[in-house]
Amino acid sequence: MSAFGPQRIVCLSTETCEVLYALGEQQRIVGISGFTVRPPQARKEKPKIGAFTSAKHDEILALQPDLVLGYCDLQADMVADLARAGLEVHLFNQRSITGILAMISTLGALVGAADRAAALVQELEGRMAAVAAQAAALPRRPRVYFEEWNEPLISGIGWVSELITLAGGDDCFSDLAALPRAKQRIIADPLEVVRRAPDIIIGSWCGKRFRPEQVVERAGWDAVPAVAQAQLFEIKSADILQPGIGALTDGLDQLAALIRQWAQS
Repeated sequence: MSAFGPQRIVCLSTETCEVLYALGEQQRIVGISGFTVRPPQARKEKPKIGAFTSAKHDEILALQPDLVLGYCDLQADMVADLARAGLEVHLFNQRSITGILAMISTLGALVGAADRAAALVQELEGRMAAVAAQAAALPRRPRVYFEEWNEPLISGIGWVSELITLAGGDDCFSDLAALPRAKQRIIADPLEVVRRAPDIIIGSWCGKRFRPEQVVERAGWDAVPAVAQAQLFEIKSADILQPGIGALTDGLDQLAALIRQWAQS
């Protein structure tokens, strides 16, 4: 543990909290998002200071943090208000595997744990390389449709698409994956999914349970190979839609298992 850098950190999203715990620097965390689920002990140990897009400013100020960590455009206004109140803030914006690893490195540097962060990045890169090597040996690659939301249909974000590729699949909507905002990844015509004929459908409806029985009832979707062969699965959003350690470990492992099962059947 180091006395270097900020000693009282508020994490407005779960992935920075998870990284600080992984680096052994959790004693610095004085407040977390109410949506934090990784690691599980954080919910028991740390005060919750708001939801993902709505923070309790007075409670945050009362904690006297010397750094507030946020994520993406959805928290930009909230973080700006905290900056105007005199707090130091850092807004991460990672949307790719490379971005996730860079976030870990940057956060490690901020708390004087650069060596541990570098070791963590190396460990994660090794894990991903091992998954990719196993995937390369599979006899066939499935087309995968990853559904991030159902009303309207939204396809998977950048790091999810990259993880599908690593795990041995081909993202049906890789053309949309590079677009950072969910609104940009809306699939206006549900029959476009039918035309792209995914072999596997993975649902990860952020904040609610995936309902495959609703998916199979969509007009025309009985022609989709994944529907015809009952290849519809859920990966919890906490495991894959938060751009941190969990997506590169638990999320990737689940993707690889589903794709391997299909490829070997």
